[in-house]
Amino acid sequence: MNFKNYFNGRILLINNKKLNDKRGSFFESYNFEKLNNLNIKGKFYQDNISITKKRGTLRGLHYQKRPFSQNKLITVVQGKIQDIVIDLRKNSKTFGKYQSFIMSANKSNQLYVSNHFAHGFLTLENNTIVTYKVDKKYSKKHEITILWSDKGLKIKWHNKKNLILSEKDKLGLNFIEIFKDKNLYL
Repeated sequence: MNFKNYFNGRILLINNKKLNDKRGSFFESYNFEKLNNLNIKGKFYQDNISITKKRGTLRGLHYQKRPFSQNKLITVVQGKIQDIVIDLRKNSKTFGKYQSFIMSANKSNQLYVSNHFAHGFLTLENNTIVTYKVDKKYSKKHEITILWSDKGLKIKWHNKKNLILSEKDKLGLNFIEIFKDKNLYL
């Protein structure tokens, strides 16, 4: 396993060693000791699986406020995505900046996203399956959705045409609105 860190180690792109043979392939999707050595502390509370039928489906951009803010460990087990994270730390030099990652089952990579970041992804292939571990339970009351197309964020999505979105994601808030309202911020 090797990794590259972003946003001072708050985001880690982990490249797992993948073993291939005539039967198929194998890699460790979770190893407490190895993650602990990468300074990923704590225990995960819940595993989620997102199954997306159509390429061009966008999920996000989401985060949860305290006390339910979540650290996430994201893995693509089938297909390919463009994953986006946005820095929500007001005192950070990178506040409001985003980072884009291409993740796929073929690469066997994982993304660790700390609870100070919003997260979302766009499927780049049909029948994409994404798993993610979270360290706090889901709380609808504490979830905030940032508008995926917020012009102030200048996100370069791989494909903006004919996107498939949930009603919740279509109605997301502009980034700047969130930080003007103390009830919406982390």
